[in-house]
Amino acid sequence: MNLDQERAGVAVAACAAAPSPGARIMGLGAYRPVTVVTNAEAARHANVDPQWIEQRVGIRERRHAHGDETVVAMAAEAADKALADAGVPAAGVDVVILATCSMPTPMPNGAASVAARIGCEAAAAFDLNAACSGFSHGLAVADALVRAGTARRVLVVASERMSDWVSAQDRATGPIFADGAAAALVVRAEQPEIFTVAWGSDGHQAGLISVSAGTGRMEMAGRKVFRWTTTALLPAVESACRRAGIAPSELKAFVPHQANLRIIDALSHAIDAPGMVTATDVTVAGNTCAASVPLAFHTLRQSGRIHRGDPVLLFGFGAGLTYAAQVVLSP
Repeated sequence: MNLDQERAGVAVAACAAAPSPGARIMGLGAYRPVTVVTNAEAARHANVDPQWIEQRVGIRERRHAHGDETVVAMAAEAADKALADAGVPAAGVDVVILATCSMPTPMPNGAASVAARIGCEAAAAFDLNAACSGFSHGLAVADALVRAGTARRVLVVASERMSDWVSAQDRATGPIFADGAAAALVVRAEQPEIFTVAWGSDGHQAGLISVSAGTGRMEMAGRKVFRWTTTALLPAVESACRRAGIAPSELKAFVPHQANLRIIDALSHAIDAPGMVTATDVTVAGNTCAASVPLAFHTLRQSGRIHRGDPVLLFGFGAGLTYAAQVVLSP
């Protein structure tokens, strides 16, 4: 720190002096809101049958945040747990990336507040909005930062409070979207354990999922989104495996965005990897947008269904339309 910085009271995060041959996920953490909303309750608000919800999207229950369970507060809880899992102090984090599309206001960003809450005030901090593929985009950015030598440790946090942006009375969104947060600490590695991302977008179809400027409520053309995900996205899955140098049949687990169970089943069937575990966190968590991939990843690891070094395909997709897929080795 130079004299001018000392006078200004500015703390500067340390960074790696040289590029790294690779990056890996060292720790995972998750936060799920306390309040569980059953299908009976969700169906009552949306004026549908509880069985209709489960048959249509595979969701049995979801979590809704209340009171002080803000986007930032949930993110900080998940981040603390990821750091504890990795055994790394908050002061050792160089960059905090917050993947979210549900901050209540555009400024200030949420990432700086998360960094301050967990005790890494010196870290660079920025928000990333790629909606439901936000965590996968954030992970790709973190991997690039570490490999380039710009940072040694990057905390990627995905946190969403989607219940604020949907109407409980709207059967297309109300029973589906939910809240939660999860985080991953990305660090230097001697060999790559996060492989090259396969990502892209289709802005011509951006209107399929949007928040109305007039109502402030999410609107979604569910059937068209279903068609897009189950017909247009398989090449991204195949590309991610090629970039990792593995065949899809070698995957130990598949963690797609938890949009709905029918989409998850269709994508998993198309991959056709015998013995591959597919994450179905959506059944008890609903669609938590950017948080869904890391929450489902965390659940698989905590349950013991995947182990250290297992190749796992993470696949986020959603509003934008955006998508990002990458193979990682499980921490």
